[in-house]
Parts: sequence; structure tokens; C-alpha cells
Amino acid sequence: MSKIYEYKIRDKDNSEIKMSEYKDKVLLIVNTASKCGFTPQYDGLNELQKKYADQGFSVLAFPCNQFGKQEPGSNEDIQEFCSLNFDVSFPVLGKIEVNGDNEEPLYEHLKSEQPGIMGSKGIKWNFTKFLVNRDGEVLHRFAPKTTPAEIEKQIQSIL
Repeated sequence: MSKIYEYKIRDKDNSEIKMSEYKDKVLLIVNTASKCGFTPQYDGLNELQKKYADQGFSVLAFPCNQFGKQEPGSNEDIQEFCSLNFDVSFPVLGKIEVNGDNEEPLYEHLKSEQPGIMGSKGIKWNFTKFLVNRDGEVLHRFAPKTTPAEIEKQIQSIL
């Protein structure tokens, strides 16, 4: 099983970040959108972040505009929205694509490690979540409708 640490991502300012900076952390990686029916999940994600950050946990949000064009804004717009509406305490990174020719390589890895229902690799909608352990292994994939609260026990079990 390969690990997430070999990948590089972009932050809100388009600066490169090595995923190895998150080594030894438990991560919940989520593709997000500001104008989605699941957008209120930001509250639950923020609760998890605040509750477990001191134990080595972090949510990583990746805004994506591929589903219903529900994340149309710039990185700056997205940051402002998340700050004003949800006071997020976790990294909201640069906007990406999670499917197709321009998909983020990290997401290609996440999907291959934890395919969806019936082995499908594609992300179906906003707020699909991947749980990664401290060793960088992708343990679980959760559907958009799965709330952050419903994932909490699994997070606790690997902290």
C-alpha cells in the first residue's frame, strides 16, 4: 500500500506544499464546495478539527467546482466564505479537480486506494471524505451524505 507523502499540493496562495508536512497526522481529506447542500458539513468538520487537533488530527479541504458548478469563486473568495460563514480552523487549500484529465494526483491516489461503491474510482459529488492514518495509508472512503459526526469513532480509533 503506497502512502500520501510522495504527493505535493497547492495552498490557497498557490504555493506548493509537500504532503510529507502532514506526516504522523491523522487526516480527513474532503473535496468541498461553498454552494452545495452538504456545505453545512463545514460545521461538523470544524468541530472535529477543534476537538482533535491537539492529538495530531487535521481536516484538509480541497475546494472543487466539478459538481454542479457549486464552487465558482476564486481561492480568495472561498477563503472569505469559509472564514465568514464557518470560521474554519483547518486548511482550505487551493481549488482542484478530483476527476478527469486535470485531476489532482493526490486524488488519483486516494481513489485508487479506496474505490467507491462497486469499485468505482470517480468522485461522485462534493464532500466525499478520505480518512488517512498516521502512516499515510488511506483507510476509508465516506460518501458525501456521511456526516463528520458519523466518522468520529473511526477517527478516535486511530488517533
